[in-house]
Amino acid sequence: MSQNIILTTGIYDLIKDHIRRKKTTATEEEVLKLQLKNAQQVTRKNLPEGIVTVDARVTVKNLGSGEEEIFTFVAPDKAKKRNNTESILTQAGLALVGCKVGDVINWVFEEQEKQLEILKVERLASKQ
Repeated sequence: MSQNIILTTGIYDLIKDHIRRKKTTATEEEVLKLQLKNAQQVTRKNLPEGIVTVDARVTVKNLGSGEEEIFTFVAPDKAKKRNNTESILTQAGLALVGCKVGDVINWVFEEQEKQLEILKVERLASKQ
């Protein structure tokens, strides 16, 4: 899982701060630090299509179970269960952020490793 991820500078800083505040497990911290070390940072307008980021709806397939799941990732302060949105800093968000359509990632969720393939990434209309 040593693929290089692509992050906006803002998301890069958000993840670094999340690690610094000890909001991750030791295993997650180790993986995230390695990913950040090798990450390509770009501005939001230069982020290629198909990259998992905030304000994106992501469809993944669990390669173990064959089930598909859809996540809608937003900034931590915008995440609301009633809107079916999740913070990009949840386990799923941290596992997928910066990856692209077609990538297969291995990540430990609640002490169980899962292999997920990113099938689709749709950018949500931003409210600027």
